[in-house]
Order: sequence, then structure tokens, then C-alpha cells
Amino acid sequence: MDKVAVLAITKNGIKIATTIKQIFPNWEIFAPSKFQDRAISATWYEDQTSIKVAELFGRFDGLVCLFSLGAVIRLIAPYLKDKKTDPAVIVIDDKASFAISVLSGHLGGANELTEDIAKKIGSIPVITTAADVNKTIPVDLVGKEFSWKIDDDSNVTRISALMVNEEKIGIYQDAGEKNWWKQELPKNVTVYESIEKLRKSDSKAYLIISDKIFDDIISKNSVTYRPQTLVAGIGLHGNTSKEKIKENLESTLLKHNLSPKCIARLVSIKKPQDVHGLIDAAKDMQVPLEYFDREDLAQISIPNPSQMVQAYEGTSSVSEAAAIKSSNGKLVVEKQKFPPDLTIAIARIEK
Repeated sequence: MDKVAVLAITKNGIKIATTIKQIFPNWEIFAPSKFQDRAISATWYEDQTSIKVAELFGRFDGLVCLFSLGAVIRLIAPYLKDKKTDPAVIVIDDKASFAISVLSGHLGGANELTEDIAKKIGSIPVITTAADVNKTIPVDLVGKEFSWKIDDDSNVTRISALMVNEEKIGIYQDAGEKNWWKQELPKNVTVYESIEKLRKSDSKAYLIISDKIFDDIISKNSVTYRPQTLVAGIGLHGNTSKEKIKENLESTLLKHNLSPKCIARLVSIKKPQDVHGLIDAAKDMQVPLEYFDREDLAQISIPNPSQMVQAYEGTSSVSEAAAIKSSNGKLVVEKQKFPPDLTIAIARIEK
């Protein structure tokens, strides 16, 4: 985490802040102007600290406060929204004896940041979130290091409570990275090799890691994680619109029970001129766009070659060949035609 403000309001706190900045040089120190020291790289403010906290709370991803926990709580209380948007807040006492994770421990990264700071300045880390204390699976963080997306977070709090209270939890995974949990699984957690066995189990709730869409009975009692495992191959004309690409890609995915949240990238043939519809579709979807030369695509074995595409593009396939080449995997949806100017194929990245 680079965008972090270190707020110190005492002379000792400023000394600790300078030590922290030596370790994390991209972080910014803020301190009252009455302690200004030209030898210290800091922003010296004239305002009241309560005003400065309001500003920093909205600007930074993390806030390290070098003063008492009670004072910090009172200062940040008016600005709290939710754990998805609040910055990480860490409190360090005036002697750097303790580093305390105060706010946004999981999603905001405060717990991890607290451990890191404490290790490097010799403080005792204080972490109070139940999943960390009990050394169990933090339901809201599964796959975060791989950028997995939670399909619907409405069940996170309830299933987190079941997890820390050691109720039976079932896990099913058929996509994404396998090494998301590096420790021994908690005794209340069982992995099932099929969705049918998971459904028949006596689990109170489920964690599902998949790019497939399952029925409501399963979904309503699950936290479902969406790894980026699908590559969408796009064959198109120079004037194909982004609206047509997005609409038909989503309908193709849903028709085949695949989650749009699992699209890792869009791929196509490199054309002499940019296709702005494809570029704009990728931007709207916030996914990368990858191109291949026709010579590379012509070497890929595909199930549905086209003489028309061969004549037009110099390769017998664009959507299928691009999806297979980019994913280094297999097609899960063969070429779908949307006349007169669009084809879509989906391949799965093998992890």
C-alpha cells in the first residue's frame, strides 16, 4: 500500500514517523506546524488535527496515527461509511510499543499493514478480527491476492460468523488458483469434489470458487468467488460497436451459465486500424485487450474453420483461435455468430 498518511501530533510521534518514512519512503508525514523542523520531510499543517483527519481520511488508502486509540476513534467516527470504502487505520502509541489495527482490517488491509509495520519498527501487533485470532479462513479475503471477485457480498457477514463459530462449511472449487489457502484447513471445513456432493452435505454454508453460475438454492447459502479464468475471443468488423460486443458477450456467457465477472481479457486479431468498438468495450468492462497477428492465429487448431474468415482475415479463425491461444486452454463455448459483423468464443485459462 503506497498511498498512506502518517499523522503525528507529538514530538515523540514525529520521531517515530520519521523512522517509519525511512522504511516506507512513499508515505507522507503530517504534523502540526508548531513542531516544524526543516530537517524532516513532512507537511506541517496549521489547521486543527480534527480538520486534518477529515481531509486525510478521504484522500488516502491508509492512515497511521501516532497518538492514543481513544483520540483516533473520536476523530474518525464522523467519517466512517463501510468496510468497502473506509481506509485502513492503524494506531501506534507514543513509544511505539504497540501497533493496533483499528479499521478496515481485512478489505482495507489494516491487519496486514499492522503486522508489517510492527515487524519493522519492533512493536507488538494488535489484531482483533475473529478470523485472524482464531486462525481460520477470512471469508471476505479469499482469493484477494489473485484479484478474485465476490459475486454477491450479502452473505459474507453471516457466513463469516459461521466460520469463526466452527459451524460446518463446505468448499467447492472448479476454477482459479488452487493455493489460495496455504495452511491446514480448519476442522469445520470440508472440500467437496462435485457440486452435487456439496449440495447433499450437512454444511451450514458454502464457499464456491467457480466461473460457472449455479442455481439459487446453492447461491443463496454461499459466498461465491469469481476468479478471472475466461478469455473472450472476438471476431469483428472495423465498425462493430461496443454496445453490440458487450450485449452479445454477456448473453453468450449467461446462456452457457458462465459469470461475466470471470472475464480475464478480450482477445482478437491485430487489424491495420484500431477497432474503437472493441477498445471501448474493454475499457467499459475494465479488462485488458490483447491482439494476435494473423500468422499466429493461423497455426491454432480450431473446431470451426471458416473459408470466409480465411479470405477476409488471412486465417480461418479469429474468435476461437484467439481465445485458445491467449488462454493456453480449451474452448468452453465454441464460436457464436451474431451477423453480420461479430463472432464470440470463450476459452478457460487452466490454472
